[in-house]
Amino acid sequence: MPSIPAAPVANRLLAALPDNDRQHLLEHCEPVELAFCQVLYLTGARIPHVYFPTSSFISLVTPTDGDTGLEVGLIGNEGMLGITLILGVDIAPFQALVQGAGSALRIGTPLFMRELARSGALQTGLKRYLYVSMSQLAQTAACNRYHQVEPRLARWLLMTHDRAHADTFHVTHIFLAYILGVRRVGITKAALSLQEQKLIRYRRGDITILDRRGLEAAACGCYKTERETYERILGCK
Repeated sequence: MPSIPAAPVANRLLAALPDNDRQHLLEHCEPVELAFCQVLYLTGARIPHVYFPTSSFISLVTPTDGDTGLEVGLIGNEGMLGITLILGVDIAPFQALVQGAGSALRIGTPLFMRELARSGALQTGLKRYLYVSMSQLAQTAACNRYHQVEPRLARWLLMTHDRAHADTFHVTHIFLAYILGVRRVGITKAALSLQEQKLIRYRRGDITILDRRGLEAAACGCYKTERETYERILGCK
């Protein structure tokens, strides 16, 4: 397994660790490239690896009826996939689906548990991340229940923009309808409205953020609440 150099670390959870703890963990990690729509975990399956995204980002999707699902979380380089392991639970509560292709650092579950046992700093950092993950989950549930499609779409685009680290990213109407739990026609109408307001440009599955400040104004208050929680607990901006 290749060793990972000490600097720079693009994952914020790892970057926040003391140098010795971070380097010891990185020695057991391997760099991987994640492909768009790649399934990393299935709901109810055992967790074989922990992922620390660097340039990729991952949707957490809970199944609903039949082949449909609903996104309940989004993980980028501010976090990790496999957080339930700190509770001693190695069963995935959600399907983990790569939404943004890119790189990540991966470590096998047994090695991760050994590192977790030896590093108090890692335990503290991941407990704080678990808190913000639970907060995101609760906020998403409330958002899906009470808010209209357009402000929900604006919120999702902002969350994705934060993690994509680029103004343009690829996503189809079909996929948006799937992860937001609405009909495709609703996504088409909401995306057209945002485009007419010159907040985004949508062409052949590529969305470009044109006016981030305007998009923040169009989003529901859930986005601001989540950002404030991340900043307060993890110091992520």
